[in-house]
Amino acid sequence: MPHPHHHDAHRRHADSSGQGARHIYIYSPSGAVRDKAAFKRGVARLKALGHDVEVDPDALASSQRFAGDDATRLAAIGRAATSGADVALISRGGYGITRLLPALPYKALAKAAERGTRFVGLSDFTALQCALLARTGATTWAGPALCADFGVEGAPDDIMEACFDDLLCGQGEGAGWRLPKECEGHAPVQVRKAVLWGGNLAVLAGLAGTPYLPDVRGGVLFLEDVNEHPYRIERMLTQLLLAGVLGRQKAILMGQFTGFAATPHDKGFGMRSVVEWLRARVKASVLTHLPFGHVPTKVLLPVGAKVSLVSEGRDALVVWEHAH
Repeated sequence: MPHPHHHDAHRRHADSSGQGARHIYIYSPSGAVRDKAAFKRGVARLKALGHDVEVDPDALASSQRFAGDDATRLAAIGRAATSGADVALISRGGYGITRLLPALPYKALAKAAERGTRFVGLSDFTALQCALLARTGATTWAGPALCADFGVEGAPDDIMEACFDDLLCGQGEGAGWRLPKECEGHAPVQVRKAVLWGGNLAVLAGLAGTPYLPDVRGGVLFLEDVNEHPYRIERMLTQLLLAGVLGRQKAILMGQFTGFAATPHDKGFGMRSVVEWLRARVKASVLTHLPFGHVPTKVLLPVGAKVSLVSEGRDALVVWEHAH
């Protein structure tokens, strides 16, 4: 299985796959695209890789902070669902999907996923992924966004790109990563045939108590966030804990929590404190350092698919079978 810390092996695997051109649909369901140069770079890069890139007519629309008003973004999501694309890739996250949840075209999205369209995104896209899973059971993919990942100046992250290549050619079967040193003495973890779900913690916490948060029992929940201080992370985790969500999981995978600044009165309180607090309150295995979040190096994860999770020493691996 590909390990993100094994750059060369994963890169060779993707390059030797014989993957041909794929139809990629770019749309903007959340925040307005502010960095037009990054958008153009991302489209150009995907085209340079040989893909047929179709850009939604309202991908660069703008209304207040959104990529068009609610009706405009709903229509864009509908077009993505009927595009017949191999991958429907968001331009960026931000905010805006939560307010659309009652009106999303769930049947069309589920049918598209069943036909093979992989809906890929992260951040605010977590709202659509969770709602679609709750309503239909359809699988989507937590992964890159066009602007931040493919539209960077210079070369995109090679691990992210290799994982995306694997998705396009149907070769992706799992992701492995290295746990921190303090995990060396931990008991091995084994979870079989559990639903993988999760995404952005703030978005997930905002869905608690609504019909749009999936009722996953015995699952593997992965979490990430950006620009949230550890005390805010702990508060959102507390919300999910008190709502009974965390207690129903077999494992919790903590991804990347970045973009915050420590303050003098933290006095040592940080993400490690939060993880220790969490481990003391749940029976689920809590593994950290999952390479996913608002960072360049990210794996792709099938939200709603059955997975197996194993860890031994500092090695962790999550694997899945034939997720669309």
